[in-house]
Amino acid sequence: MLLEARGLEVHYGGIRAVKGIDLAVDEGELVCLIGANGAGKTSTLKAICRLIPSRAGMLRYRGEDIATSPVHALPRKGLVMVPEGRGIFRQLTVEENLAIGAYALGGGDPEPQYASFPRLRERRKQVAGTLSGGEQQMLAIARALMTRPKLLLLDEPSMGLAPLMVAKIFEIVREIARQGVTILLVEQNARLALELARRGYVMESGAITLTGTAGDLLHDSKVREAYLGEGVA
Repeated sequence: MLLEARGLEVHYGGIRAVKGIDLAVDEGELVCLIGANGAGKTSTLKAICRLIPSRAGMLRYRGEDIATSPVHALPRKGLVMVPEGRGIFRQLTVEENLAIGAYALGGGDPEPQYASFPRLRERRKQVAGTLSGGEQQMLAIARALMTRPKLLLLDEPSMGLAPLMVAKIFEIVREIARQGVTILLVEQNARLALELARRGYVMESGAITLTGTAGDLLHDSKVREAYLGEGVA
């Protein structure tokens, strides 16, 4: 088991945002976490990568307890997150953003990322804040890949993008998974996420309410009605 959470809880003041969930990701899997806004999906990812503290529960990565690990230590262990909103350094150039991505490893060659993302090669001297939304998302993913992650957490990679760019980003995610990177994907576009993933979890009001193979969830009547916009006869 690459990642395992048991009884994970996250609180914001008196609000219990994540309510003792169990979640697991095997090495080589692409697993999605779907649900409505405010369900606790982003809080779950942030707790896994230690951007926010968990109040209770067990959190293990590659067999190691990381519940109290400092956030800066995790990229060196191969656990990296691409946050909602991309989180790029907007005032820096594309190549400077990629260099920061490699900092945890003491540096790295951006050429593999330029090969995978030709647009970034064309814009490598361009200030990141002037890129299109899709290009910024590519940069955020490429920067994360500079750490050579074993587990990549993706938070809403399609947010704010035009349909053609969404398709491109999801093809990029598919290719990253083909290359052997394990992925935990949070995505509001439930259909796209489930069509891409091997397994999925459905989260509602801070709790996991359904889990199963992506195919089973795609055909589940509750999922179809709540998240796929399909009425159930």
